[in-house]
Amino acid sequence: MDVDPSRIPVEPIPFDHGLIHFAQGLARERVRVVAIGSSTTAGEGDVKPYPARLKAFLDEHYPNARITIANKGIGGQEAPIQLERFDRDVIAEKPDLVIWQVGTNAVWQRPDNDPPPPSFDETTAAIRKGLVRLRNEAHADVVLMDVQYVPAMLTPAKKDKAIAMVEAIGQLAHEAGVNVFRRFAFMKGLLEVEQVSFDRMVNPLDDHRLHQSDWVTGRISWAVKLAIVGGVDKARPMAATIG
Repeated sequence: MDVDPSRIPVEPIPFDHGLIHFAQGLARERVRVVAIGSSTTAGEGDVKPYPARLKAFLDEHYPNARITIANKGIGGQEAPIQLERFDRDVIAEKPDLVIWQVGTNAVWQRPDNDPPPPSFDETTAAIRKGLVRLRNEAHADVVLMDVQYVPAMLTPAKKDKAIAMVEAIGQLAHEAGVNVFRRFAFMKGLLEVEQVSFDRMVNPLDDHRLHQSDWVTGRISWAVKLAIVGGVDKARPMAATIG
């Protein structure tokens, strides 16, 4: 990755729980991942989305396994609408791992969205319901990906709500016993520790200063890979026992 060796490279916060299903999939040399979310997942403009990058990184790290990642992102969507797609786009895929990127549009509240974005409370309620469904029906490891640390989410009108969403996602994950990829904290670390500018982290074509640049999407994809590898290593003794 493109990291200045004179700076301390920022690494992701490790997962709290081992990725048992992913580890079992590696043992049988076949792993299925579903990535569901909004524009970060689907891709925005000429930015290569993280699921495709993540697959390349995982293929390199686990060369003996056939890893597939189904990209089920749709730009502008939020948890309540994503939840309506779970039967077709998540459960039916029979994944070993689900990465659910969520929360941004409930904070952003872009006025020209049609239909309008759901409220904060509607979004957190949908996340809670979705986590129950994933536990009961998908039988997969689950990772929630929280919101991006970018200027559009840090204005006086948005910052408190963005922080509250990050905290809510963390609490919902804790209650459900699933992992969080803490994107907000990771990107904040890039800014404060590596001193990467927002101009480098934000897509230069985005006047709203909301969407990630190609460069930072690459860093995030690498960080997700590191977190997954750590989760697999944590799970392997238990996965072998269950298997």
